Amino acid sequence: MAGKFELYEDKSGGFRFRLKAGNGEVIATSQGYKSKSSALNGIESVRKNADAPVVEVEKPE
Repeated sequence: MAGKFELYEDKSGGFRFRLKAGNGEVIATSQGYKSKSSALNGIESVRKNADAPVVEVEKPE
């Protein structure tokens, strides 16, 4: 089974989403959004940017 985005209303009345792998494991969670449409825009942003390179950064001292 393919992964999926789950969109839900949080305890404060805002909206969040999580990305689940095909096995049901949560692999990413979002920040809180004030509106459902903003959360949907966040999902679309993740979709568009998912084909991004991996860049290793050093720990700040």
